Amino acid sequence: MTRILFCECMQEISSFNPVPSDYGYFNIQRGEEMFRQRGLNTAIGGALSVFEAHPGLELVPTYGARSGSAGILSAAGWRQLSGELLAAVREKIGGADAVFASLHGAMGAEGDLDPEGTVLAAIREMAGPHTPIVISLDLHGILTDRMLRHVDGLAIYHTYPHVDFADTGARAARLLLEIIQRRLDPVIARVTIPALVRGDELITRTGCYGDLIRETERLEHEGKALAAGIMIGNPFTDVPELCSQVVIVAERDGAWAGREGVRLAQEFWALRHRMQGKLIPLDRAIAQARWMRGPVVFTDAADATSSGATGDSNVIIRALSEAGIERRILAQIVDAPAARAAHEAGVGARITVPLGGRLDRQRFGPMEVTATVESLSRGRGRFETMRADFDAGPTAVLRFGSCTVVVISRTVGLIDRALYFANGIDPSDYDIIVVKCPHTEYQMYDAWVEKNFNIDAPGATSADLRSLGHTISSRPIFPLDENVSFEPRPMLYAAKRRRP
Repeated sequence: MTRILFCECMQEISSFNPVPSDYGYFNIQRGEEMFRQRGLNTAIGGALSVFEAHPGLELVPTYGARSGSAGILSAAGWRQLSGELLAAVREKIGGADAVFASLHGAMGAEGDLDPEGTVLAAIREMAGPHTPIVISLDLHGILTDRMLRHVDGLAIYHTYPHVDFADTGARAARLLLEIIQRRLDPVIARVTIPALVRGDELITRTGCYGDLIRETERLEHEGKALAAGIMIGNPFTDVPELCSQVVIVAERDGAWAGREGVRLAQEFWALRHRMQGKLIPLDRAIAQARWMRGPVVFTDAADATSSGATGDSNVIIRALSEAGIERRILAQIVDAPAARAAHEAGVGARITVPLGGRLDRQRFGPMEVTATVESLSRGRGRFETMRADFDAGPTAVLRFGSCTVVVISRTVGLIDRALYFANGIDPSDYDIIVVKCPHTEYQMYDAWVEKNFNIDAPGATSADLRSLGHTISSRPIFPLDENVSFEPRPMLYAAKRRRP
């Protein structure tokens, strides 16, 4: 029997979120509990679908940790999390023939700005130099030199908005099996690009970034590359190796992989100006929404919990309320005290509470509202795409004026409509819908709204990248700096040196 050990550690952080996250933010699965991801649209779920279809494999689950995006992970939280993960791996690593790790790539902890690199270095030390290790990554991850020195291969998401979580895990699993069965010594070519990108051109279904991704998919499907992808990093994770990068895994030919990496990196660089966020002033969006038939979406990407923001911005709600728009407005906000006050008062009660502005206080202030408590819930549901559960904590639906606001206690990734549906709300019943996510899948909103306004608002995940204040990332980098030059140079990482 071939023994394949697998683990998971996933979180994306915004360094500009003033509220640190901690161990309690993570959903932990220990050992056999990881098999609960069978059939889910997760990397582990996809990998299991491949592994379990192959006879002669013994699967060794160890430890899975998943968190929604948030602020930087506290030092104490990372010590506990990494300690538990590595202890679980250490207990079962003996006799393992290969390792699969589901990672994100955009983690960051106090005192450790490359947590995934730390984990992979420790696993490599435990597994020894000859055990193949393959990882899966979000295309918003930051793949570091340290990570690459300890892996034999990787698979990267190919879609944004992300729908291929399971597919990426399956590709990683097939790559790992191919390395084992054919005794491959892959070489990985990496070409870093000093550019940070945002905006509609990143939507892989329609944007120019998607055109480049399809080139990497072609290389995979034609068998020229074992794996290929283009990572755009997370511009809000301020770490030394923050960048965009092309990554190509080849069977032997590192020179070819390097040339292809350079080619794609040059094409990416030429498109960098197109791949920037196009924002509209809030007052202009409100003025236009007054006369539009609608419905319309106001995208609050600057306060996107799915990208690591606090989710407590009331800037758009306040402006719409003060503008006196009588059209039906739907929004969401993170405010645990307001949700608690609603639960204490009960359904049907009238309460006066400060709403929002409790977490990111440098950017937002509280907005006092007198509202009717329309409904209450535990804040639990299941994401539309991933089909994984979420828990937003005690949740209340408040109504004041023409505004209906879903108030949650904990940040969850507002990547779809699941939070609304879980509270008995259909966004299509409203005229103006505030969405705290830079992009959702097309059918969720864009297919039926008249216009999606990408609002220029403050927040820890603003597409106005220069406003954030990067201090750690390598410089110069576009668009933070002027006159950035780029001469692509491939870096090669070979597993051959580790083989017996």
